[in-house]
Amino acid sequence: MPVAPPRPSPAVNPPLPTFRLLVLAGAIFASVSSEFLPTGLLPEIADGVGVRESRVGLLVSVFAATVALTSIPVTLATQRFDRKRLLVVTLSVFAVTNVLAAVAPTYEALLASRVVGGLAHGLFWSVAGPYATFLVPGTQLARAIAITSGGGSLAFILGVPFTAALGHAFGWRAAFGVMALLVVVFVVLVVVALPSVEHRPRASAGTPTTPLHRDRSLVGVGIVAVSAVVLCTGHNAFSTYIAPWTIDVGGVTPDGLSLVLLALGIAGLVGAVLAGALGDRRPRLVLAAGGGGGAVLLVALATSVGTLPLVLAVLVVYSVAFGVIPPMIHTRNMQAASVPARSLAGSVVTTAFNIGIGAGALLGGVVLDGPGVEAIPWVAAAVLGAGTLFVVATDRTRLRHRPLELGVRVRS
Repeated sequence: MPVAPPRPSPAVNPPLPTFRLLVLAGAIFASVSSEFLPTGLLPEIADGVGVRESRVGLLVSVFAATVALTSIPVTLATQRFDRKRLLVVTLSVFAVTNVLAAVAPTYEALLASRVVGGLAHGLFWSVAGPYATFLVPGTQLARAIAITSGGGSLAFILGVPFTAALGHAFGWRAAFGVMALLVVVFVVLVVVALPSVEHRPRASAGTPTTPLHRDRSLVGVGIVAVSAVVLCTGHNAFSTYIAPWTIDVGGVTPDGLSLVLLALGIAGLVGAVLAGALGDRRPRLVLAAGGGGGAVLLVALATSVGTLPLVLAVLVVYSVAFGVIPPMIHTRNMQAASVPARSLAGSVVTTAFNIGIGAGALLGGVVLDGPGVEAIPWVAAAVLGAGTLFVVATDRTRLRHRPLELGVRVRS
């Protein structure tokens, strides 16, 4: 039987369902690893299907574009379906598309498998993102979402490097095949470990259900989505071009770049842990500190050129600062949305993140071709700072439209 969102006493929190949250984190790990798998194997895939590396890079761009274009309509079309079944279906599609990629005879077939994967990915996030909110009370949202979103961080730290190493050793097709097997493992774990959840609460007798398009909580969701777009644009304007900046400006050797990126990935995970530890008590402060601190650190980075130890230290601290932002955005999004709107809210913010990824890459590219790579941190800091100001300026409006369905009122 589906379980309804828990409504504990404000004074007592139940034990955190850690294993269930880790299963969700593992599913997210597999999803994100599948999304970015081609980035570590561009030369091998290009040789295998007979195209230029730039065309293989489009496999990631097409995947992200598909998510951005289809996430919201696909989510609206599947509102009435059971969340657990949709999670199983989307993960199963990931497994199938990885198998299709592994056996793809041509670039066009490989591209088609990525489009189908992108369709499933947008729907997956509209289900997986809100799922944790049905397993914990409002006072544990930040901790729960920090755990589940940690799966995405681990994908960059472990998933992408692992599949790259596997592809180098046994061929890129083997990497897709192993990823398909990993996804199947999490399909089984989802079936066994996760309960069904009631994502469409019944209205009380005599009280009509509010149509989704009239749900006032969507105002708050929209505010959070704009925050995600601006903050993600600022970050990705820098992170997309972090390799040329760290080598050409920061003074890192090409051979040392992989270790630097690994350290930054671990630092980002530390930021997610901090979000989980502090975000339930002071969510607005944590989010503002992550964005504002990140902007200040980018300025510090731009002015610390010439001192390699200082550059590396600032990069690590910046990664910690930005690491708190994605889980806090997801937390604020779920706090903003009413229960019936949570799936739509998840897809809206997923779309926002993908828009920010693309816009950041575009902005950074314009700066790279214009003022030059040295100017990228300055521009990224300005956008990140603007996003933080937007968060602070609009938070009262978001709070006015926040639902009372979390069971307890959380601090802002």
